[in-house]
Amino acid sequence: MREWIPVPGSAKARLIEAAIHQFELTGYEAVNVVDLASKASVTTGALYHHFGSKLGLYLIVREDMEKRIVERMEGAAAAAGDRGHPAVRAALLVAFDAAVRFTVCRILGEQPPVARDDPVATALRPLLTKHKAPAADMLAASWRAALLTVATGTPSATVRASLGYVLDPRR
Repeated sequence: MREWIPVPGSAKARLIEAAIHQFELTGYEAVNVVDLASKASVTTGALYHHFGSKLGLYLIVREDMEKRIVERMEGAAAAAGDRGHPAVRAALLVAFDAAVRFTVCRILGEQPPVARDDPVATALRPLLTKHKAPAADMLAASWRAALLTVATGTPSATVRASLGYVLDPRR
């Protein structure tokens, strides 16, 4: 079993579930370690034992969600033709739908507390035919802004339609 997949019902699994909920509800900065541990029915010591810190827990959650999103993006792009505008559009709309379905819009929309490569932008680069790095960064930023718009209360269908327009204004 991979280390990032905890045993269901274990303290580690409960911490991850509580973290997803709390990080999505309030964002990384607003989450309090004591409250988070309490919601998971564990001590703060368990959090530090399994993840080292709030940041360690957040990065595990975020990286797992980003991995799931990128896998879906790759599948959507392949189904749409592997490269070019249709592949980019399909990848980002499928990624948006998955983030909404997983209820992780704020988690994936907010800037991470530590600088790191953006896996969504990285996944977009091979799909683009021109201006790969800047276009991928800009598209990933638009996608994340759309997620934050959902996280702050705008209906996901409205945001998805707007994102679709940004990706292809002819539609």
